Amino acid sequence: MGQVRHVKQASNGDILIAASWSGAFRYDGKSFTNLTSSKIGSHRFWDVLEDRHGYLWFATTDSGVYHYNEKTVKHFTTREGLADNRVMAIYEDRAGIIWFGTGGGVSRYDGSSFRNFTTKEGLSNNDLTAIMEDRTGKLWFGTRGEPCFYDGKTFTVLKNKDGKAFNNVWSIIEDKKGNIWTTGADEPPRIGQVWSLSRYDAKSLYSKKPTVTEIKSGPPAFLGLLEANDGSIWFGSGAGVHRYDGKTITDFKNKEGQQ
Repeated sequence: MGQVRHVKQASNGDILIAASWSGAFRYDGKSFTNLTSSKIGSHRFWDVLEDRHGYLWFATTDSGVYHYNEKTVKHFTTREGLADNRVMAIYEDRAGIIWFGTGGGVSRYDGSSFRNFTTKEGLSNNDLTAIMEDRTGKLWFGTRGEPCFYDGKTFTVLKNKDGKAFNNVWSIIEDKKGNIWTTGADEPPRIGQVWSLSRYDAKSLYSKKPTVTEIKSGPPAFLGLLEANDGSIWFGSGAGVHRYDGKTITDFKNKEGQQ
Protein backbone atom coordinates (compact mmCIF):
# COMPACT_ATOMS: atom_id res chain seq x y z
CA MET A 1 0.00 0.00 0.00
CA GLY A 2 2.98 2.33 0.40
CA GLN A 3 2.96 5.58 2.38
CA VAL A 4 -0.37 6.26 4.09
CA ARG A 5 -1.11 9.99 4.29
CA HIS A 6 -4.59 10.12 5.88
CA VAL A 7 -7.01 7.67 7.47
CA LYS A 8 -10.71 8.55 7.80
CA GLN A 9 -13.88 6.66 8.76
CA ALA A 10 -16.96 6.26 6.57
CA SER A 11 -20.49 6.57 7.94
CA ASN A 12 -20.93 2.78 7.98
CA GLY A 13 -17.71 2.29 9.93
CA ASP A 14 -15.49 1.36 7.00
CA ILE A 15 -11.96 2.75 7.06
CA LEU A 16 -10.90 5.05 4.20
CA ILE A 17 -7.19 5.31 3.45
CA ALA A 18 -5.24 7.69 1.21
CA ALA A 19 -2.03 5.90 0.33
CA SER A 20 0.06 8.16 -1.87
CA TRP A 21 0.87 6.52 -5.23
CA SER A 22 -0.99 3.30 -4.36
CA GLY A 23 -4.45 4.90 -4.41
CA ALA A 24 -7.36 5.41 -2.04
CA PHE A 25 -8.70 2.31 -0.31
CA ARG A 26 -11.77 1.17 1.62
CA TYR A 27 -11.41 -1.46 4.36
CA ASP A 28 -14.70 -3.14 5.38
CA GLY A 29 -13.25 -5.23 8.18
CA LYS A 30 -12.43 -8.14 5.92
CA SER A 31 -10.71 -6.89 2.78
CA PHE A 32 -9.29 -3.81 1.08
CA THR A 33 -10.77 -2.31 -2.08
CA ASN A 34 -8.88 0.16 -4.22
CA LEU A 35 -11.38 2.94 -4.93
CA THR A 36 -9.32 4.87 -7.45
CA SER A 37 -7.32 2.49 -9.65
CA SER A 38 -10.05 1.92 -12.26
CA LYS A 39 -12.01 5.18 -11.87
CA ILE A 40 -9.23 7.77 -11.60
CA GLY A 41 -5.88 6.15 -12.29
CA SER A 42 -2.47 6.72 -10.77
CA HIS A 43 -1.93 9.94 -8.85
CA ARG A 44 -0.34 10.98 -5.58
CA PHE A 45 -3.31 10.69 -3.21
CA TRP A 46 -3.04 12.63 0.05
CA ASP A 47 -6.50 12.72 1.63
CA VAL A 48 -9.95 11.13 1.31
CA LEU A 49 -13.39 12.10 2.62
CA GLU A 50 -16.91 10.70 2.62
CA ASP A 51 -19.34 13.65 2.70
CA ARG A 52 -22.81 13.71 4.28
CA HIS A 53 -24.38 12.44 1.05
CA GLY A 54 -22.15 9.36 1.10
CA TYR A 55 -20.11 10.58 -1.84
CA LEU A 56 -16.33 10.33 -1.89
CA TRP A 57 -13.71 13.02 -2.37
CA PHE A 58 -10.07 12.26 -3.22
CA ALA A 59 -7.31 14.85 -2.86
CA THR A 60 -4.14 14.58 -4.90
CA THR A 61 -0.96 16.61 -4.83
CA ASP A 62 -0.53 16.47 -8.58
CA SER A 63 -4.00 16.72 -10.10
CA GLY A 64 -6.47 18.58 -7.89
CA VAL A 65 -9.56 16.88 -6.45
CA TYR A 66 -11.82 14.07 -7.63
CA HIS A 67 -15.46 13.59 -6.60
CA TYR A 68 -17.22 10.22 -7.00
CA ASN A 69 -21.00 9.90 -6.53
CA GLU A 70 -21.12 6.12 -7.18
CA LYS A 71 -21.93 6.75 -10.83
CA THR A 72 -19.63 9.38 -12.24
CA VAL A 73 -16.33 11.05 -11.42
CA LYS A 74 -15.96 14.83 -11.44
CA HIS A 75 -12.52 16.39 -11.61
CA PHE A 76 -11.86 19.79 -10.01
CA THR A 77 -8.71 21.76 -10.77
CA THR A 78 -7.71 25.41 -10.99
CA ARG A 79 -9.79 25.56 -14.18
CA GLU A 80 -12.94 25.00 -12.10
CA GLY A 81 -11.79 27.52 -9.49
CA LEU A 82 -9.65 25.47 -7.08
CA ALA A 83 -6.88 27.61 -5.56
CA ASP A 84 -4.13 25.15 -6.50
CA ASN A 85 -3.86 21.62 -7.91
CA ARG A 86 -1.77 20.43 -4.95
CA VAL A 87 -4.37 19.47 -2.33
CA MET A 88 -3.34 18.07 1.05
CA ALA A 89 -6.52 18.29 3.15
CA ILE A 90 -10.30 17.90 2.68
CA TYR A 91 -12.85 18.85 5.34
CA GLU A 92 -16.66 19.11 5.47
CA ASP A 93 -18.02 21.62 7.97
CA ARG A 94 -21.35 21.45 9.83
CA ALA A 95 -23.12 23.37 7.08
CA GLY A 96 -22.02 20.85 4.46
CA ILE A 97 -19.43 23.15 2.90
CA ILE A 98 -16.34 21.34 1.62
CA TRP A 99 -12.98 22.98 2.36
CA PHE A 100 -9.74 22.13 0.57
CA GLY A 101 -6.28 22.90 1.89
CA THR A 102 -4.07 23.46 -1.13
CA GLY A 103 -0.57 24.64 -1.96
CA GLY A 104 -2.01 28.02 -2.95
CA GLY A 105 -4.51 28.79 -0.19
CA VAL A 106 -7.84 27.49 1.12
CA SER A 107 -10.72 26.71 -1.23
CA ARG A 108 -14.34 26.74 -0.05
CA TYR A 109 -16.80 24.77 -2.21
CA ASP A 110 -20.56 25.18 -1.68
CA GLY A 111 -21.61 22.60 -4.25
CA SER A 112 -21.66 24.96 -7.19
CA SER A 113 -18.68 27.32 -6.99
CA PHE A 114 -15.36 27.96 -5.27
CA ARG A 115 -14.29 30.82 -3.05
CA ASN A 116 -10.58 31.04 -2.32
CA PHE A 117 -8.72 32.50 0.65
CA THR A 118 -5.03 33.37 0.59
CA THR A 119 -2.66 35.61 2.51
CA LYS A 120 -4.37 38.53 0.74
CA GLU A 121 -7.52 37.76 2.75
CA GLY A 122 -5.53 37.27 5.96
CA LEU A 123 -4.62 33.56 5.82
CA SER A 124 -1.33 33.07 7.67
CA ASN A 125 0.32 30.97 4.95
CA ASN A 126 -0.82 29.69 1.55
CA ASP A 127 0.64 26.18 1.95
CA LEU A 128 -2.05 24.22 3.85
CA THR A 129 -1.64 20.94 5.74
CA ALA A 130 -4.74 20.50 7.97
CA ILE A 131 -8.31 21.78 8.49
CA MET A 132 -10.61 21.41 11.51
CA GLU A 133 -13.86 23.04 12.74
CA ASP A 134 -14.21 23.50 16.50
CA ARG A 135 -17.37 23.44 18.60
CA THR A 136 -17.80 27.21 18.27
CA GLY A 137 -17.84 27.03 14.47
CA LYS A 138 -14.37 28.47 13.98
CA LEU A 139 -12.24 26.82 11.31
CA TRP A 140 -8.64 25.98 12.13
CA PHE A 141 -5.91 25.74 9.52
CA GLY A 142 -2.53 24.07 9.85
CA THR A 143 0.04 25.39 7.40
CA ARG A 144 3.71 25.03 6.55
CA GLY A 145 4.03 28.39 8.29
CA GLU A 146 1.88 29.57 11.21
CA PRO A 147 -1.48 27.99 12.16
CA CYS A 148 -4.57 30.18 12.32
CA PHE A 149 -8.32 30.09 12.88
CA TYR A 150 -11.13 31.76 10.94
CA ASP A 151 -14.35 33.07 12.53
CA GLY A 152 -16.10 33.77 9.23
CA LYS A 153 -14.66 37.26 8.97
CA THR A 154 -11.11 37.35 10.28
CA PHE A 155 -8.09 35.05 10.35
CA THR A 156 -6.16 34.99 13.64
CA VAL A 157 -2.73 33.40 14.13
CA LEU A 158 -2.56 30.94 17.03
CA LYS A 159 0.27 31.84 19.42
CA ASN A 160 2.12 29.62 21.88
CA LYS A 161 2.93 30.31 25.53
CA ASP A 162 5.77 32.67 24.60
CA GLY A 163 3.61 34.78 22.35
CA LYS A 164 5.08 33.14 19.27
CA ALA A 165 3.43 30.84 16.73
CA PHE A 166 4.36 27.26 15.99
CA ASN A 167 5.30 26.47 12.40
CA ASN A 168 4.78 23.57 10.04
CA VAL A 169 1.63 22.33 11.83
CA TRP A 170 0.54 19.02 10.33
CA SER A 171 -2.42 18.14 12.51
CA ILE A 172 -5.02 19.96 14.65
CA ILE A 173 -7.79 18.36 16.70
CA GLU A 174 -10.27 19.45 19.37
CA ASP A 175 -10.74 17.05 22.28
CA LYS A 176 -13.98 16.35 24.17
CA LYS A 177 -13.18 19.13 26.67
CA GLY A 178 -12.68 21.76 23.99
CA ASN A 179 -8.88 21.84 24.21
CA ILE A 180 -7.00 22.25 20.94
CA TRP A 181 -4.08 19.91 20.20
CA THR A 182 -1.43 20.58 17.57
CA THR A 183 1.67 18.95 16.22
CA GLY A 184 4.12 21.59 15.03
CA ALA A 185 7.68 22.84 15.03
CA ASP A 186 9.39 25.75 16.74
CA GLU A 187 10.67 27.24 13.49
CA PRO A 188 9.88 27.22 9.76
CA PRO A 189 10.71 23.93 7.97
CA ARG A 190 14.39 23.01 8.24
CA ILE A 191 16.55 19.99 8.98
CA GLY A 192 16.88 19.26 12.69
CA GLN A 193 13.97 21.43 13.85
CA VAL A 194 12.37 20.72 17.23
CA TRP A 195 8.79 19.41 17.09
CA SER A 196 6.14 19.61 19.80
CA LEU A 197 2.87 17.94 20.72
CA SER A 198 1.00 20.77 22.46
CA ARG A 199 -2.37 21.31 24.14
CA TYR A 200 -4.08 24.71 24.23
CA ASP A 201 -6.43 25.08 27.20
CA ALA A 202 -10.05 25.67 26.18
CA LYS A 203 -10.69 28.39 28.78
CA SER A 204 -7.90 30.68 27.56
CA LEU A 205 -7.89 29.61 23.94
CA TYR A 206 -8.96 32.91 22.42
CA SER A 207 -7.10 35.18 24.83
CA LYS A 208 -3.94 37.07 23.89
CA LYS A 209 -1.85 34.65 25.97
CA PRO A 210 -3.46 31.19 25.84
CA THR A 211 -2.29 28.54 28.30
CA VAL A 212 -0.23 25.97 26.41
CA THR A 213 1.09 22.67 27.74
CA GLU A 214 3.90 20.99 25.83
CA ILE A 215 3.30 17.24 26.13
CA LYS A 216 6.31 16.02 24.19
CA SER A 217 9.09 17.50 22.09
CA GLY A 218 11.44 15.98 19.55
CA PRO A 219 12.69 15.19 16.77
CA PRO A 220 11.38 13.10 15.14
CA ALA A 221 8.53 14.99 13.48
CA PHE A 222 5.05 14.62 14.99
CA LEU A 223 2.28 14.24 12.43
CA GLY A 224 -1.23 12.71 12.72
CA LEU A 225 -3.45 13.20 15.82
CA LEU A 226 -6.51 11.38 17.15
CA GLU A 227 -8.50 11.39 20.39
CA ALA A 228 -9.68 7.85 21.17
CA ASN A 229 -13.03 7.05 22.80
CA ASP A 230 -11.31 6.72 26.19
CA GLY A 231 -9.92 10.26 25.93
CA SER A 232 -6.35 9.22 25.22
CA ILE A 233 -4.44 11.09 22.51
CA TRP A 234 -2.75 9.08 19.77
CA PHE A 235 -0.12 10.68 17.55
CA GLY A 236 2.13 9.53 14.76
CA SER A 237 5.74 10.51 14.34
CA GLY A 238 8.71 9.81 12.15
CA ALA A 239 9.52 6.97 14.57
CA GLY A 240 6.15 5.24 14.92
CA VAL A 241 2.90 5.65 16.84
CA HIS A 242 2.40 6.85 20.42
CA ARG A 243 -0.40 7.17 23.00
CA TYR A 244 -0.75 9.79 25.74
CA ASP A 245 -3.18 8.82 28.52
CA GLY A 246 -2.99 12.11 30.41
CA LYS A 247 0.00 11.08 32.48
CA THR A 248 2.41 8.96 30.44
CA ILE A 249 3.37 8.45 26.80
CA THR A 250 3.54 4.90 25.46
CA ASP A 251 5.62 4.13 22.37
CA PHE A 252 4.32 1.08 20.55
CA LYS A 253 6.88 -1.32 19.17
CA ASN A 254 6.72 -4.48 17.11
CA LYS A 255 8.00 -7.87 18.20
CA GLU A 256 11.56 -6.98 17.27
CA GLY A 257 11.44 -3.93 19.50
CA GLN A 258 11.35 -1.50 16.60
CA GLN A 259 8.95 1.44 16.38
